[in-house]
Amino acid sequence: MSTVQQPDPKDRPARLTVGVVGAGRVGPALAASLQLAGHRPVAVSAVSDASRKRAAQLLPDVPVVTPAEVLERSELVLLTVPDDALPSLVEGLASTGAVRPGQLLVHTSGRYGAKVLDPALRVGALPLALHPAMTFTGTPVDVQRLAGCPFGVTAPDELRLAAEALVIEMGGEPEWIAEESRPLYHTALALGANHLVTLVAQSMELLRAAGVTAPDRMLGPLLGAALDNALRSGDAALTGPVARGDAGTVAAHVAELRAHAPAAVAGYLAMARATADRALAYGLLKPELAEDLLGVLAHGTEGDAG
Repeated sequence: MSTVQQPDPKDRPARLTVGVVGAGRVGPALAASLQLAGHRPVAVSAVSDASRKRAAQLLPDVPVVTPAEVLERSELVLLTVPDDALPSLVEGLASTGAVRPGQLLVHTSGRYGAKVLDPALRVGALPLALHPAMTFTGTPVDVQRLAGCPFGVTAPDELRLAAEALVIEMGGEPEWIAEESRPLYHTALALGANHLVTLVAQSMELLRAAGVTAPDRMLGPLLGAALDNALRSGDAALTGPVARGDAGTVAAHVAELRAHAPAAVAGYLAMARATADRALAYGLLKPELAEDLLGVLAHGTEGDAG
């Protein structure tokens, strides 16, 4: 149940024309959710065939135009481009006169706060950083997933209520992130979500190699329980051979990876060392067992170097 205080009607943004610069996986979904809240998408920029298809699926009948035309037609502009492209995009739009005073300019980068929009702020735009902490597919299911989705919100104090109101209208839950904390905030999300996908994909490949015909069905209950336990209990949820100090089992794992998935050895060793450190600190891993375990992990590293 959400604990976010709903804004007063007077604090809610008026119905706005909405434009999207960059029809990747995020922008069209956010615009579609704003449309459900009563706002009106009027323009989208898209270059690749895939982005044009996404725009047509999620924002049917919304014209595809240039970024400058998106800003010309829109009161609220979603800048949903890759992180590395955002600063130059903002600088370019501001320097060419595309940005209008009073225009709401929203970017969805997790890495940046509102400061990256300073070039637009200097010409009178209203800067908001609204980052949905969600993985996107580029399909209509993303709009449904926004229900209850946390958003990392950074904006000038005078725009805080407007930023939070927009997030709530999209079905999300605003979480205020200080400007200086944005890089750490984004690092934390990437560490958990992005690396999780890599680990799961590697695990499924190994299960297939072991003869499991439906690795997704085998992993689903296990990973669901592990995630739930970790979110509830943190380090107390650590389990498995590393946390128990089963050095022989860990050595066998490393040997199997060397034989069947050598590219996964370095990642396994790094995560095993991190797990051992946390298990030791929490008191799960007995110090007398840790020595042999850490020796196995060190030997595995030496094997990589050789």
